[in-house]
Amino acid sequence: MRILITGGAGFIGSALIRFCLRQTDHFIINLDKLTYASDLRNLDEVLPNNRYAFEQGDICDRQLLDRIFDQYQPDAVMNLAAESHVDRSIDGPAAFIDTNIGGAYTLLEAARLFFGKLTPERRAHFRFHHISTDEVYGSLGKTGFFTETTAYAPNSPYSASKASSDMLVRAWHHTYGLPVVTSNCSNNYGPYQFPEKLIPVVILAALAGQPIPVYGAGSNVRDWLFVDDHVRALLMVLERGKIGENYNIGGHNELRNIDLIRLLCGTLDELLPDSPHRKHETLLTFVTDRPGHDQRYAIDAAKIEHELGWRPKIGVEEGIRNTVVWYLENRWWWQAIQVRGSTGNRLGLPAADPIARKAVTAAG
Repeated sequence: MRILITGGAGFIGSALIRFCLRQTDHFIINLDKLTYASDLRNLDEVLPNNRYAFEQGDICDRQLLDRIFDQYQPDAVMNLAAESHVDRSIDGPAAFIDTNIGGAYTLLEAARLFFGKLTPERRAHFRFHHISTDEVYGSLGKTGFFTETTAYAPNSPYSASKASSDMLVRAWHHTYGLPVVTSNCSNNYGPYQFPEKLIPVVILAALAGQPIPVYGAGSNVRDWLFVDDHVRALLMVLERGKIGENYNIGGHNELRNIDLIRLLCGTLDELLPDSPHRKHETLLTFVTDRPGHDQRYAIDAAKIEHELGWRPKIGVEEGIRNTVVWYLENRWWWQAIQVRGSTGNRLGLPAADPIARKAVTAAG
């Protein structure tokens, strides 16, 4: 297939492209705006490749999208272009509304126009795969799991914007007949994750001997999914998923944030026996919680397992170790981001709480 992947220079998008170029014969068109969290260096290990083309641009740019569809004639679209950091959505929701909702709409309309021009044979094989998050479902109690029929109840500007885009995709299928599939995943982690997310924040703070911030009491629970497992699932959903269906993708790895952080610290202790900062757990610093912080996410991935045969291969202990080793061996990658100054300040706190902001900023 010729697959248009939006957001292909981001964390998950670049992992997907690396997988496609290594494991499939698909031709990949990577459309990315190259915002602060995008990095074309994420693809250096698989490029150059004659099955790859890059276009810099915004999914909100309809003229650009029309030109890309006409030029490359894709057989499928995988939409991963999104603003994704919850804390940033609390500080500045406008960008999330513009990209995650407005961009999704513009991409759907461009795809609809292109789809309408295809021959019946090509129409029968065209797919639009929208990649979303489990955060659209809101927060769980101590028990239970998100399923594909769980009602949406987003609690942050980020999750609300993603829920809105999911509904647009659903509507473009039911109203216009666009052949869509949607997937909602749990928390991803692994190599090349931009250092504003929890796992790289902990690793880099520990390496520098800085305070490791723990939101609230660290009791919030997340289901952790290694990014390589996720991209395997995404290709399965694209290639074999039923049109109009949703698929939840989870890692079967529930951990409280505090336990995940302690696992990271223990792994660093083991891998860095001569570190002056051992034991790294002593760096833990409890800080003001994020407003509206969802207590627990957990995915029931039975549908994708039974219908498509997908299960995660990488457990959390193996995945965390692999991730820590990657950050230790690839300092060139994240040090360049630190020099660029794209991360480091705590976001997502009320402006009237400068003491908390200052305290967490010190944690890196």
